[in-house]
Amino acid sequence: MGRMSLLEKTINNQPNMVEGFCLVKSASEKVNSKGNAYLDLILSDAGGEINAKLWDYDKTMHSYIKAGEVIKIRGEITLWRETEQLKVIRVRPYDAEKDDVDMNSLIPSSPFDTKWMYEELVKVANEFENADLTKLVTFMLEERKDLLLNWPAALKLHHAFSGGLLYHTFSMIKLAKGVCEVYPALNSDLVYGGIILHDLAKMDELIVGDVGIATGYSVRGQLLGHIAMGVANIETTCQKLGIDDNIKTLMQHIILSHHSNPDFGSPKPPMFPEAEVVAAVDMLDARMYEMFDVLESVEKGGFSERQWSMDNRMLYKHD
Repeated sequence: MGRMSLLEKTINNQPNMVEGFCLVKSASEKVNSKGNAYLDLILSDAGGEINAKLWDYDKTMHSYIKAGEVIKIRGEITLWRETEQLKVIRVRPYDAEKDDVDMNSLIPSSPFDTKWMYEELVKVANEFENADLTKLVTFMLEERKDLLLNWPAALKLHHAFSGGLLYHTFSMIKLAKGVCEVYPALNSDLVYGGIILHDLAKMDELIVGDVGIATGYSVRGQLLGHIAMGVANIETTCQKLGIDDNIKTLMQHIILSHHSNPDFGSPKPPMFPEAEVVAAVDMLDARMYEMFDVLESVEKGGFSERQWSMDNRMLYKHD
């Protein structure tokens, strides 16, 4: 994500000193070279996130600092290996009764209403020519609706915000509609059905709090991953609903191959056109989100820092 809004707030006109409320995305106790414990943090607000260090860490005193909690910090912005880092100088817990905090300023969320996007996906599924595919997709959407309305698409990088999974899926459908118009030989039912189902198992993979931000991976998420769990979920659901074996196999292959190659987690490459389209628009939407997000904090005519998630490229913001 881009630069945290908090980092634009300075203390006594000191540009490197900031203060404000933020969300703890992750908190890990570590030990420095001298054997002293410190807290390694990822802090975020609606504007972005930053790595932070609490060097004067006391396990008992700072027990309230954990993933998913809101805190108020004062800190100093420093550079570590050409990347901004926050040295936490003072910190306290959020007090719901005393602190007047607009949670919308802390929690990044989808630009579109998630209930509306959900209903749009249901409409797409209800227009399938294949009745079994309609039954499968609408059942799996309805089964996890309450979670889906605020689930992020990732722990970090693309669409890692409340409602991000729906927004990513909705954007992919819009992209794929154009592709299906250009290539009418495609079976659009398979393309749209595969898109809607391809990441649903992220609701089993990620640990997500009430605010819709992922704070880590579940045990099953770490051991299996959303691709393997997605294939298994299709198997179970198709057996329950009596779905045609051919539809089941095609959907499972789309899920299995949507990361395109083993380096990205897919044990099989896309092996029919509709699977190729799902993998391609998945990658395109993820890359576009990351690029626009990074460039938001870059001045016109300037370059971003190197982005490890995009082959260590620097990105250029043209005017």
